[in-house]
Amino acid sequence: MSAKIDTLDLLARKLGHGFQSLTMLERAVTHSSFEAGRRRKEGDYERLEFLGDRVLGLIIAEELLRRFPDSSEGDLAPRFNALVRREACADVARELDLGKFIKLGTGEASTGGRNKTAILGNVCEAVIAAIYLDGGLESARHFINRNWAKRFEAAENGAKDCKSSLQEWAQARGLPPPVYRETARIGPDHAPLFEVEVALQGYDPAAGQGTSKRSAEQAAAELLINRLEAS
Repeated sequence: MSAKIDTLDLLARKLGHGFQSLTMLERAVTHSSFEAGRRRKEGDYERLEFLGDRVLGLIIAEELLRRFPDSSEGDLAPRFNALVRREACADVARELDLGKFIKLGTGEASTGGRNKTAILGNVCEAVIAAIYLDGGLESARHFINRNWAKRFEAAENGAKDCKSSLQEWAQARGLPPPVYRETARIGPDHAPLFEVEVALQGYDPAAGQGTSKRSAEQAAAELLINRLEAS
């Protein structure tokens, strides 16, 4: 058995899925920088990431509907946004130690690519797509439900009022209150999608989306408070 196949087998065991073919899994952990300049290109994870994002969203949405049968869309949206955002996917990737399996170009590897949130989040979504394409929706559901279990439990304990948390964080440090600004509104009038940006003095702003201004503000506040608390 080649070292490459042996490594992919180890990764498959970590993921808890017996792949019929490891080809798709290999692509899921291949960054575009690895393919650059290679004569024989086998493909990177970008297309799989696109699919994995949609599979993750579907399964998370279904699970939230099951767990919260009496919740309104406005209550579900912040939970959904927290569970599918890139940072959540990157956290799962770190827990599975996916970084060491990613195939990177020399330059990207030398600048800490294996630990970058963006790359880890993308690879996690690509892995979900690989599992989905190899084993179907139930295999992807099993992977997501297992690796998002504690995150679902946190959601069941109630969505945080992230706007209040962010304001308390700012007040504790003598900063002015956060400022929210609607930056976009798309879609038809009966089903709009709002994008809101929250700014806090001295820090980079964060943007969130929701089907109401309130849910978009909560999503933006949650992203920013999580970033601040992790720094």
